[in-house]
Amino acid sequence: MGGNPVFNNPNVFRSQPQNTTNAGSAMLAGQAQMSSQQLQDLYNQPSAGPAQTGRMTYDDVIMKTLACLALVLAGAAVGWMIPALMIPGMLAGLVLGLVNAFKKEPSKGLILAYAAAEGLFVGGISAVLDGMYPGIAPQAVLGTVCVFAVTLALFKSGKVRATPKAMKFFMIAIIGYAVFSLVNLGLQMFGVLDTPWGVRGMEVMGIPLGVIIGIFAIGLAAFSLIMDFTSIEEGVRQGVDRKYSWTAAFGLTVTLVWLYVEILRLLAILRSVAEE
Repeated sequence: MGGNPVFNNPNVFRSQPQNTTNAGSAMLAGQAQMSSQQLQDLYNQPSAGPAQTGRMTYDDVIMKTLACLALVLAGAAVGWMIPALMIPGMLAGLVLGLVNAFKKEPSKGLILAYAAAEGLFVGGISAVLDGMYPGIAPQAVLGTVCVFAVTLALFKSGKVRATPKAMKFFMIAIIGYAVFSLVNLGLQMFGVLDTPWGVRGMEVMGIPLGVIIGIFAIGLAAFSLIMDFTSIEEGVRQGVDRKYSWTAAFGLTVTLVWLYVEILRLLAILRSVAEE
């Protein structure tokens, strides 16, 4: 989201040239045909806001994000009842996520389909892990809400910002984390490691590696929220087209799902250690 080309495309923000001479003549001609009272009424009317001019607003982003999250919750309810849908949901969410991420123009249908597919995955994995460690799913939801609220408060206060230096570190860290996750998954799939968490189950000075990596991943997801907020703020300030509020909603949904899964996994690892 933070690197979305929409917010870096100068063509989106560049004003279109106008013929001021013709425009001025047309205005004078129109005024000549209007009474003084009509002109006064026109002058007293409030200026058009972003919603009237087709520009993105915070309300647009909020409403579209809520629509996406509502579909995530609906899909999660189905996935909770039918955990077998977890894998199809994960695969469909991965494909739709990549398609939406690389599309130049946002697609409402594909973004909502992504939210529904991710809901199946989230519901399925929540049902499985909550069955093993009862109560962690509600705790993960609460943790996600708390992290989101704290991150938003810090962003609004101006104490945390997505600076260029921080974004470079984030990109390096997220690539490293992605490589680690793929390698760990491969080691589990091919039977090299038979522990439930793979490399995450190993201990470093008595602390499960999964706990350390989990806290690190939650930090990455929280900073990803900061990048999302920054992109949204920039988009509203620059007056980008209203349709890109779907792009903003997609970015927030991706980050919130990621944050929830990381918190859920961290809680499961902590519970597994406590029960040993």
